[in-house]
Amino acid sequence: MNGALLPRDFFDRPVEEVAPSLLGHVLSHRAPGGGEVAVRLTEVEAYAGPLDPASHAYRGRTPRNAVMFGPPGHAYVYFTYGMHFCMNLVCGPDGTSMAVLLRAGEIVAGEDVARARRPRSSVRDLARGPARLCQALGIAREQNGLDVCAPGGPLTVHAGDPADPALIRNGPRTGVNGAKEVPWRFWIDGDPTVSPYRAHVPRQRKKITAAD
Repeated sequence: MNGALLPRDFFDRPVEEVAPSLLGHVLSHRAPGGGEVAVRLTEVEAYAGPLDPASHAYRGRTPRNAVMFGPPGHAYVYFTYGMHFCMNLVCGPDGTSMAVLLRAGEIVAGEDVARARRPRSSVRDLARGPARLCQALGIAREQNGLDVCAPGGPLTVHAGDPADPALIRNGPRTGVNGAKEVPWRFWIDGDPTVSPYRAHVPRQRKKITAAD
């Protein structure tokens, strides 16, 4: 993949600074035997660890979120809804458990590999949404904890063309319940790969009736 690796100090900053500055940079993954896929990041969300009720780290360290408490520049991958993987990049000083969720991107390398993983998707939709992005890149539990700043590593983040600040927008995060008003979703305005905004909708419990 062309482009210099983003250094660790890029990620060793407050998460609300790292998140918008990731837009336009390129995430690359070389899966074993699967070829390389790279995406230009177009949409992200910031989560601020124990200070943020929407963060996985809000209630402290667990086996699931342990990577978030490690040094910056590592991948935190989690399984959700019993069917999807989502990927974050750990930010801030060691121990602060801040992370940026990667929500969407434009495929810039390995489109044939991404299409094989998502054969029913249009080019726009190959990595449009956090679960689709992971599917297109071949990201799963095995990538949890990988160092994205390691030269020659299979999962890396490279300097691309940073998004024009005039085109960066921010607003409420998608589908979260706690701190849902915090405007830490960042995206490139007008980019077709940005996912649609969806507010959190509480799950409705089925009412039990006499017929049941």
